[in-house]
Amino acid sequence: MSTYDPSGPEPEGGGKPPFDKQPPQSGDGAPEGTPSDPYGKPPPAGGPQDSPGAYGGTYGGAPGGSPYGGSPYDQPPPGYGPTGYGTPGAGPVPGMPPIGGWPNRILARLIDYLLVQTVAILLILPFASLGDRAGSTGAFWLACALYLVYEALMLSHDGQTLGKKAMKVRVAMLIDGNKPTQSAAWTRSAVFVVPAVLCCAILWWLIDGVFGVFDKPYRQCIHDKAAKTVVVTTV
Repeated sequence: MSTYDPSGPEPEGGGKPPFDKQPPQSGDGAPEGTPSDPYGKPPPAGGPQDSPGAYGGTYGGAPGGSPYGGSPYDQPPPGYGPTGYGTPGAGPVPGMPPIGGWPNRILARLIDYLLVQTVAILLILPFASLGDRAGSTGAFWLACALYLVYEALMLSHDGQTLGKKAMKVRVAMLIDGNKPTQSAAWTRSAVFVVPAVLCCAILWWLIDGVFGVFDKPYRQCIHDKAAKTVVVTTV
C-alpha cells in the first residue's frame, strides 16, 4: 500500500521540480513559444469564423461588415433605418420626409383660407352687401365651395396648395408617399369643407384639428384619416 501524502513535501530526486527549477512561464500561464488560447487550442483555419460576415463586422467577421451579421440579418428591422418608423419625427414609410409641424400646417391653411375668402368677397360684392346677413352668408358659402374645388384640384396636381407651398409642407398618400390620387384629394377636401357648411364651421374645424393633435404617430386630422393621407415637409 502506498504511503504517499500529496500534502507532504516532494521527495528528493523525484516528482515535481522545485519552483525555481521550473521552465519559465508566459504571462497567461502558457509556456513560452506556445500559442495562448483560453480554450486550450487555437481554432482551425478555414472554419466558419473565417467566413466574412459570419458573425458581422463588429463581432468577428470581415472589417466594416454589418453589425447585424450575415443575411438575412444584415439589415436593421423595417422602420428602424435612417428614415423609418423608429426615428423620431420620421415619415410614415422609409424615404418619406418627416411629418409636417403644426405651425406650418396651420399657417398654410390660414393662407389658403384668406386667399379663397378674398376671391369670394370680390365675387359677391357686386350682388350683395357684406353688411347684410344674406350677403355675409352667401360669401361664406361661396368661399367654402371655392375652397373645396381649389384644394382638391391643387392636391391632386402635386400635393400642395399655395399656402402649403409657402410653408413647405405637402399632402402625401400614407401608403407610399406619392401625391394624393384624385379620389383622395376630393375626399380630403370634402371632409374638411362639407361638415363646416352643414353645421358650425368653427366647431367642426376645431374638432378636426384637435383630433390631429392627439393622433399618433402620423398627426392625421379627420380629413386625413378619411382620405388616407398625411402631411409631410418638403425640405
